[in-house]
Amino acid sequence: MLAEASYWVILPLLAGLGTGAFLLSTVAGGGGSLVLVPVLNWLIGMGQTAPVLNLGTLIGRPARLVIFWKHIHWRIVAYYAPAAIIGAWLGGYLFATFRLEWLQLLVGVFLISTVWQYRFGKRERSFAMQRWWFVPLGLLVSVLGTIIGALGPVLNPFYLNTGLDKEDLVATKTANSFLMGLSQLGSYTFFGLLTGELWTYGLALGIGATVGNLIGKRFLAGMKSLTFRRILLAFTFVSGVLLLYGQLGGR
Repeated sequence: MLAEASYWVILPLLAGLGTGAFLLSTVAGGGGSLVLVPVLNWLIGMGQTAPVLNLGTLIGRPARLVIFWKHIHWRIVAYYAPAAIIGAWLGGYLFATFRLEWLQLLVGVFLISTVWQYRFGKRERSFAMQRWWFVPLGLLVSVLGTIIGALGPVLNPFYLNTGLDKEDLVATKTANSFLMGLSQLGSYTFFGLLTGELWTYGLALGIGATVGNLIGKRFLAGMKSLTFRRILLAFTFVSGVLLLYGQLGGR
């Protein structure tokens, strides 16, 4: 943790990190938040990362929703969002009650494995995906994401296996994440996990995320599907490595 850092130094750092991470997140189908987890663990402390990160990403999502609105697949949202809202409250309770950092290890291993599942991007799908699977996925990912602070890349294989690509994947994922994020914010506030200082940290991160989303849209428009899939898988792999390092490297 950067204990000696000034409050006024941390704020612009968070804004810059938000811009860079969410520019990459837009062109890679998500993962910007997860890449920030080990960075924020060091900068503001592990116990404060999840609330700040989820608040910042929530603030940055409306811009992405507006940009990609016409690409949202609402049937998938209807399956995922209600379960995710419930999961956010359960995750908030667990975050306030237990120390479950070891979950990052399991998530990291899964993320790394996706590169081989898709044969480094050569396969468009790795298994047959049913829409109703987004109900249990919504509950599980929301619980884990509320505890860890970010879990977006975990869903990438499931979105790809429904046939979503580029703008459709980013748009649908953003709609689901926004509704889940509203519930996460409510649970953090209810359980007393967001102080005044953390609100300003989240706001700075969210402003940077908004800028990153706007810039990333320009890159995504001209990208080929194969290129998008390869970047998505590479980013998912890197996210997994960073999660493992955040747990094992700090011990």
